[in-house]
Amino acid sequence: MTHILPEINYRELLLWIFRRRKRLKVTGKSMLPLLQPGTEILINPHAYQKKVPKVGDIIVTIHPDRPELIIVKRITDINQDGSYFLTGDNLTESTDSRHWGTIKFEAIIGKVTSIFG
Repeated sequence: MTHILPEINYRELLLWIFRRRKRLKVTGKSMLPLLQPGTEILINPHAYQKKVPKVGDIIVTIHPDRPELIIVKRITDINQDGSYFLTGDNLTESTDSRHWGTIKFEAIIGKVTSIFG
């Protein structure tokens, strides 16, 4: 599943300057071909304050088994109990909900909004 993620624009840059976006660097291969290792992304940590996450959103979350690890995944299913099933776009390289199950809303750090750079 590959979708286009927009490059940074002036609005996103200003939001980052005013600390309404966070900047992160992708390190793994789980989101190839969309996100290459070394790609910097912007995330909106406030995206889900007024809206709920939906299938297809690319999010940043805390790894459920390794809380010191921040990961980027795509929401591929939402269970009735409000938990989220996440997968990487590169299924052969991704460790995701197929391995550790669903995550709760509280584990979501933010929504990926653009590629920085």
